[in-house]
Amino acid sequence: MLSGQRAELKSRHAMTEKDSVSIQSPFTLAGKTAIVTGAGRGIGGAIMQRLVVVGANVLACDLDREALSKMQASVDASDRVAIIHGDLMDPEFPPQVVNAALEAFSSIDIIVNCAGFSWDGVIQKTTDEQFLAMLNIHIMAPFRLLRAASNYLRETAKREIANGQRVMRKVVNITSISGTGGNPGQAGYSAGKAGVIGLTKTLAKEWGRYNINVNAVGFGLIQTRMTQPFKPEGTINVRGKEIPIGVQPKMLDSIATGCPLGRIGTPEEASGAVLFFCSPLSDYVTGEVLICSGGFHF
Repeated sequence: MLSGQRAELKSRHAMTEKDSVSIQSPFTLAGKTAIVTGAGRGIGGAIMQRLVVVGANVLACDLDREALSKMQASVDASDRVAIIHGDLMDPEFPPQVVNAALEAFSSIDIIVNCAGFSWDGVIQKTTDEQFLAMLNIHIMAPFRLLRAASNYLRETAKREIANGQRVMRKVVNITSISGTGGNPGQAGYSAGKAGVIGLTKTLAKEWGRYNINVNAVGFGLIQTRMTQPFKPEGTINVRGKEIPIGVQPKMLDSIATGCPLGRIGTPEEASGAVLFFCSPLSDYVTGEVLICSGGFHF
């Protein structure tokens, strides 16, 4: 009997080697159109590239026109990437983004709200302008973009449902462990990122009837220009203001040491978490916050 079992196992092993099946992607986003804000570089750029690789068309939006053009040129299927340059903190710009996506690709299936920056300071040194800027870019801009897209999303879904179709669409809002746990020196940033979670959970309940999954990804420290080692000359220009960027090297070391994975994440790793929520793999997941931080929390 033992001899017979060995023969059977050997036969199965031989069949496995002979008939091995290549591993393929469990989904494609071919024919889908995504809007990605903050797509000129960093995490937003990596998200845009990931979506193109799996077949999606992407309208890439950023404040920096030059960065957008370089990012568009960096992808193999640049014909599936359209770009729009502008300030998402301008109330008139989000509707222009929606119109640009429809003009370029005739549909909107995915919206990723990734644009943002930090303007830090302890509360006694934080001005109204500084605090409001954080709320404007991190919560008002996603709110305005989703409101601008709501008519297309709802009316399209109504027609599909009337025809007996279930077509799932996706919204992914980007939050942070600063929004879930708070972080000293980031009252404005943390408040804006916490607000994103409330917006996400509310829209998940409002838009579920339209077959729209609304989720959020909360990042820890990811390697971008915003988290590079701090240098006095390191700034970004936002509406004429030179805003310091970067993190003190000691804090970077402390976070890497305190992170269970022992390192800071990459934009490519960050984009993988977002891709899950953009894909059919998350069709029965909505109103959730996925933390992508290597296990680190403030």
